Amino acid sequence: MTSRKSQRVLTIAGVALMAATSGLAAISASAEPLPLSPKWSANMPAGPVAGTRITTDYAKLVARDAYFWAWPMVNMYNRRLAFSKVPERFYSGAAPMAPINRLTMLTDYIEPEERLVACPNQDVVYGAALLALDQSPVVVQVPDFGDRFWVYQIVDLRTDSFVGLGKMYGTQPGFYLLVGPNWHGEVPKGITKVFRASTNTANAIPRVFQDDTAEDKAAVQEVLQQINLYPLSEFDGTMKTIDWRQLKKVPAASGGEAETQWVVPEKFFDELPLVLADAPPLPGEEARYAQVLAVVEAAKVDPEIRKAVDEAAAEAEEQLVKPLIQFRNFGLVLPHNWTTTSNNAAFGTDYFTRTAVAKSNIFVNAQNETKYFYQDLDSGGARLNGAKKYTVTFAKDETPPVDGFWSLTLYNEHHFFEPNDIKRYSLGTKNKSLQYNADGSLTIYIQAEPPSEELRDNWLPAPKESDFSLYIRAYWPKTAVIDGSWTPPEVKPGD
Repeated sequence: MTSRKSQRVLTIAGVALMAATSGLAAISASAEPLPLSPKWSANMPAGPVAGTRITTDYAKLVARDAYFWAWPMVNMYNRRLAFSKVPERFYSGAAPMAPINRLTMLTDYIEPEERLVACPNQDVVYGAALLALDQSPVVVQVPDFGDRFWVYQIVDLRTDSFVGLGKMYGTQPGFYLLVGPNWHGEVPKGITKVFRASTNTANAIPRVFQDDTAEDKAAVQEVLQQINLYPLSEFDGTMKTIDWRQLKKVPAASGGEAETQWVVPEKFFDELPLVLADAPPLPGEEARYAQVLAVVEAAKVDPEIRKAVDEAAAEAEEQLVKPLIQFRNFGLVLPHNWTTTSNNAAFGTDYFTRTAVAKSNIFVNAQNETKYFYQDLDSGGARLNGAKKYTVTFAKDETPPVDGFWSLTLYNEHHFFEPNDIKRYSLGTKNKSLQYNADGSLTIYIQAEPPSEELRDNWLPAPKESDFSLYIRAYWPKTAVIDGSWTPPEVKPGD
């Protein structure tokens, strides 16, 4: 006998998809029509037909899929909500905080207790700003960085980049304007260039290189004070400065060992319509949007449908999203068990890679800005673990070929820094005391206990008897890094 649950259906009448399908008429009008008869074309539905009945199992199928591909966008949406409640610039523990459409810069490397963004680095001084371009266009200040490496990463709701500001672009000092998709105001004199986002929600993360010497940490402060971001109404053509060292610091609430939970399954389908309204469908996504929004409407009026979509979200989180914290579960496979990606910050409709990157190390730079290499395994395929010792040896002249800088960073199983006595979490260009071998090669020693004294400048401390990952960054990579001619060396297990 068929169960009452499986018999349960719902009539969907007049589902409103206006928010998700805005702009589709223009797309359709500009496209060349398919060779269909007028009668057939007229009968093609734009989405679910009004009056169609659906089952809970169908709703669950659609919801599971939607949870996966929309996860990064809901993640971004909730970051914007969190920053919209920040009243002023300050530091929450190790994290820079700022009101919407404003920026806060750190003044040194980020500290290990930070939990807002997984896989931070200790090669650059970071800044952070969440943007609501529907509230106001935003002015971005670019000071004169001289020979120092810098890049401003600015991404939209999908975590795709829409800005090119950095040393690799030859960007000149000045003022740049960020605007939302629907802004048509007047650009004031003094603005060098306008960048238009495809969504109203965006995130800005400046990165400024500094080496590990006390002299450079002092020298970088002047240029940091000239990095700024603020609403267009405050633009007057003058370079505004802030001494970030004067901001107040408050203890951060205990965030546990993993990244802050930005996506909550049981809230997901309440937030999704607003998220999709801010991110109109890309070409080919129209039916996907219509399908999921019809199910969301059904869930609003039928408790069983709502229960089904919430169950689907919870299952997708556990079965599909959480495994992507492991680098070995995604990416392009390279020699020696390394992996990489080639479309960071330009994911488009590559839903799997976009969600995998958002889960494991969100807010990565575009490939021409930074190339990333990920490693969970040693050369024999065993999981990296602090119970063992490892070495990574770059042959002579075979460190990552870059015009910027490179680093090798170690993260614990949650993709954060594991505190250690010497407060060292990466090695690379910034480290002025690295010791090269007699043949010109460079060996990095990765282990929990200190190596012999003469090797300690090249020691990257590992957590004791727990899993960890390695992560190579090549900032402003040369062609050999981008085209795959250069790949990282093996992670060789020792005792």
